[in-house]
Amino acid sequence: MPIRGGGAWRKRWRYAAMFGDDVMACAARVEVGPGAQTFWAIWDRSDRRLVERTRLRLPGCRGEVWTEDGSGHRVERSRGERAVVRIDARHPDAGPVEATLRFGDGESVEVVCPTPAGGYVWTRKRADVPVEGVLRIGAESRRLGGRGVEDESAGYHPRHTVWSWSAGVGRAADGRSVGWNLVSGVNDPVEGSERAIWVDGRRFEPGPVEFEGLDAITFDDGSRLAFTAEAERRRSENLIFVRYAYRQPFGRFAGTLPGDLELESGLGVVEHHDARW
Repeated sequence: MPIRGGGAWRKRWRYAAMFGDDVMACAARVEVGPGAQTFWAIWDRSDRRLVERTRLRLPGCRGEVWTEDGSGHRVERSRGERAVVRIDARHPDAGPVEATLRFGDGESVEVVCPTPAGGYVWTRKRADVPVEGVLRIGAESRRLGGRGVEDESAGYHPRHTVWSWSAGVGRAADGRSVGWNLVSGVNDPVEGSERAIWVDGRRFEPGPVEFEGLDAITFDDGSRLAFTAEAERRRSENLIFVRYAYRQPFGRFAGTLPGDLELESGLGVVEHHDARW
């Protein structure tokens, strides 16, 4: 995809997250035209400690977050349906931070959606994927385990784009494993959207959703997910030709998904993002 298309800069990112009973973690590489950054966050649920960092990435530099394919080569996105995501950073307060997250197999949703200005956006999402890994913060090391999500996107979004998004994993009251990717504001036509719900690894597309701020998500069939934040990532920046502000808390979900799926437990994120890019 050219760096510009239809008069708009190409925006692309890869975001990966793991949601576990003890630790939640996310890591991403983001590009807007020639500009780039990485960000990562570790939320220790037992110690109630959030460690995070966002940094600009110079052209041609690896940065603090990258992905690998099965042979260990450093690439922008993995080959096939498996991925290894690495964080290698130094936090000003916590010291060195290293993490390796290994994502297992999982069915993805992949769509191309038009934009109001005549451009298009490609995206591929997976949720409720098994994840295992290792984390080191300072002198402390621990093994990680849980389930997670992956978000790969690239396209020519409108200059001003506002959206809300949620991704999470959990277990239904009947014991089935569930995951979701829900959005309003981008890639959200009535049909053929990036919205997806996974039940025991098989996905289906729900109807349009509405976000009640960062507190809940309602579905067109009356189902509703309530969200309780535990720790929040937020950032606001003005980088000459790019301005953005977002809030993205980690937390817990309760309620129901379409198909009379009552949640027994749920973990994940909700985001609201306002970007001029």
